[in-house]
Amino acid sequence: MANLWPWLVVAGLGALHGLNPAGGWPLAAACGVRSRDRIQALRALLPIAVGHLASVALVSAAVVWGLSMDRAALQALAGGLFAVAVIIHLSGRMPKVARAPAGHAGLALWSFMMSTAHGAGLMLVPALVPLCAGDASVPVITGSGPLALALTAAGIHMAAMLAVTGILATGVCRGFDVGARFLRPDCND
Repeated sequence: MANLWPWLVVAGLGALHGLNPAGGWPLAAACGVRSRDRIQALRALLPIAVGHLASVALVSAAVVWGLSMDRAALQALAGGLFAVAVIIHLSGRMPKVARAPAGHAGLALWSFMMSTAHGAGLMLVPALVPLCAGDASVPVITGSGPLALALTAAGIHMAAMLAVTGILATGVCRGFDVGARFLRPDCND
């Protein structure tokens, strides 16, 4: 049971990320509500997953290879990019095409930036250390190295996050559908 706890922590942290609005469920729900199709909300999960997995994989690889990451530098970079976006937006010089709803590439980039800025991969470090460096017999038993274990943990984390994100996004879409039915005037009166 002791070897199961790090895996449960990884899945639990993924579910927690799925509950967090910064995890992307409002954007996925907006895609579904805007198109009036809940399937679109689920399709928006793919770019969210790509961006989140890229961020978590970046940190997982750094942990496995023993690289140190300067969180302040990452946050400063994310803050600088945000400041540039705000300045461009407020200056009124942003092209009209840039104001259109973001496509899948924009959603994936947003997911990567939010995951990195919020420390999505850094949150996994306490769970990755016992998995990848703790018990020397784990790689012998599983036949894989620490990088494979770290990427498996990132996959489990992301699967839990996407499951919760998808449930919330489709639930919001369903709520809008129900609300629209109640607000629709009845023609039989």
